[in-house]
Amino acid sequence: MKNIFGIVAILLSFSSIAQADEAESIQKIEIYLNSIKTMEADFIQIASNGASSQGKLFIKKPNKINMEYTDDTNISLIGDGKYVVYHDKDLDQVTHISYKDIPATLILANDIKIDGKKLKAHNFYKDGGITSVTFEYTESDNIGPITLVFNNEPFELKQWKIIDPQGIEISLSLYNIKRDMKLNDSMFRFKDKKFDPLSN
Repeated sequence: MKNIFGIVAILLSFSSIAQADEAESIQKIEIYLNSIKTMEADFIQIASNGASSQGKLFIKKPNKINMEYTDDTNISLIGDGKYVVYHDKDLDQVTHISYKDIPATLILANDIKIDGKKLKAHNFYKDGGITSVTFEYTESDNIGPITLVFNNEPFELKQWKIIDPQGIEISLSLYNIKRDMKLNDSMFRFKDKKFDPLSN
C-alpha cells in the first residue's frame, strides 16, 4: 500500500512540474509576442492538400501585415490595420477580410494576454528544440485555432499552423527572421485604386 501512495505522490509531483513548466512557457510566449514591433522574414507555406508556395512576410504592429508570394502563386495579402486585402493577381480578384476572421490576429495584436479569457492555450508540447502551443479565441466562432511553434534557443517564432474554412491545414514556416527594423507604412497599403474602397 505504501508503494501505491509513493507512486501517486511521484505522479502528482511530475504533474505539478509539468504544469509549472507550461505556465512559464506560456508567459514567455506572451512576453515574446508583445515585444515584437516589426518583423521581416522569408516564408514557405505548405498545405495538407499538397500545395506549396513561398514568399516574403512583413509585420508592423498593430495589425499591419504584408505577404508577397514570390513564386508562381501570384497572390498578395496586405493589411493596413483596418482591413485585410487578399489579391489574386491572375484572376484579377480582390477579397476584403475582417481582422475578426483571421487567426493571425494573435501575432499582429499590440497587447496580447494569454489568460484563458479571450485567448485559451492547449495542446502544449515542449522538448529540447521546440515549444508548440495551440491557441483558441474563446469569444469568436469565426476564428479557428492557431498553433504557434517556437525555437527554444534562441527563443523565436518559427512556424504557425491554421485550418482554413475548407478544412485544409496550412503551415507557414519562417526563415531569416529580422526584428525591430524601420518599415514604412506605405508597405501596408493596397495601392490598386480599382479595388481600394478608400480611394473612391
